[in-house]
Amino acid sequence: MTTAQQPWDVVVLGGGSGGYAAALRGAQLGLRVALVERDEVGGTCLHRGCIPTKAWLHAAEVADQARDAARIGVRVTVEGIDGGAVRDYSDGIVARLHRGLQGLIRAGGIEVVRGTGRLVAPDTVRVTTPDGAAHDLLGRHLVLATGSRSKVPDVFPRGARILTSEDALRLTDIPRRVVVVGGGVIGVEFASLWRSFGAQVTILEALERLLPAEDPAISRGLERALRARGIEVRTGAQVRSTEETGDEVRVLLAEGELTCDTLLVAVGREPVTDGLGLAEAGIALEGGWVRTDQHLHTGVGAVYAVGDLVAGPQLAHRGFAHGIAVAERIAGMEPVVVPDEQIPRVTYSDPEVASVGLTEPAARERFGTDGVETIEHSLAGNGKSQILGTSGMVKLVRQTGGPIVGVHLLGSRVGEQIGEAQLWVGWEAYPQDITPFVHAHPTQNEALGEAALALAGQPLHAHS
Repeated sequence: MTTAQQPWDVVVLGGGSGGYAAALRGAQLGLRVALVERDEVGGTCLHRGCIPTKAWLHAAEVADQARDAARIGVRVTVEGIDGGAVRDYSDGIVARLHRGLQGLIRAGGIEVVRGTGRLVAPDTVRVTTPDGAAHDLLGRHLVLATGSRSKVPDVFPRGARILTSEDALRLTDIPRRVVVVGGGVIGVEFASLWRSFGAQVTILEALERLLPAEDPAISRGLERALRARGIEVRTGAQVRSTEETGDEVRVLLAEGELTCDTLLVAVGREPVTDGLGLAEAGIALEGGWVRTDQHLHTGVGAVYAVGDLVAGPQLAHRGFAHGIAVAERIAGMEPVVVPDEQIPRVTYSDPEVASVGLTEPAARERFGTDGVETIEHSLAGNGKSQILGTSGMVKLVRQTGGPIVGVHLLGSRVGEQIGEAQLWVGWEAYPQDITPFVHAHPTQNEALGEAALALAGQPLHAHS
């Protein structure tokens, strides 16, 4: 084992969204940075999560558009889905983005250290390389960024037909009958894409509604839309056991049972903290997540934690923001602390769900039952939504007489509209602050403006 003689300004443990953002921003600010990664830089998001999943979802969208093309006068035929070709398409996108990220890291002069790291002191990471050798990296500051992994309870023994989302992205054969356990973001997205590819799909959600972190009105609207697409949705469904037998999986529920040829376990993700030496270094965990202050400091030495290691929304862009903020703080700056509720959320199903800020129940809990006003504006009267053939809504939540504190969207492609909504919530805009702004016609973006007009008491159209 060898020991580095000169400390790095920053040693980052983990090269995913939060880790590489911290490394890149630190390098931009003149810090000497070492980045420890046991796999490939880019992490889950680039290689096994956000990017490949959205590539598959785009292929699903194309398939749906082709099937529906006759309705708008375009004659095409869908002969079938080539799962291997879709995977190749996805892999190509990942490879190009990976090459670009590697180029940025090289250009920044960041030292990438291949291997598995663990803390042996508040200023030291011991790296074990693939050949078994070990050496220590000394850092004036350490950033923990090891991310998360799929949670697989014991009731789901892994097998050829019992899969996580990472496993599902490597399939080349499209399942015929799928049971998706978990009605959160990952479960809903995979259910949506497999239905688009022609599978018979059932979602089992233990809670009383899909996307339980979203506004109840949006959850109800999404459930109706998925049922209309032929997806069976069972809420309040408790899985007792699963068994893989030959060419099918048997799922025993509290009430009844199901069989399928593929079962996706999408019950959430858990932080990767085992084997990191956190307890030995005095770093505290709460519910499995690393405990930090608002500046993401662990309370030990100069050790920070970012991204999915910190309790809150498990989103790549949250990890980016964490990494940038920590690097800037290490460099002596005072970055703005962004509350989790100001981070936009998107579920890329068909239809999409996008939101930022407080749900109606959360707002009423904070401001009181009479301290909240809401409005639900239908997309039915929106010209671009009619062209796209989508339905859905914009729901706005405001503090009574005060600013807008939540924006919630349901409909095709509404994820592209969440940027403006984030500005409203982040800048504490009142509805009357928004009404003077002109929204281009015909766009779905108009629906946001129309909803703000209605909330300000100036509705232009009757669809609300």
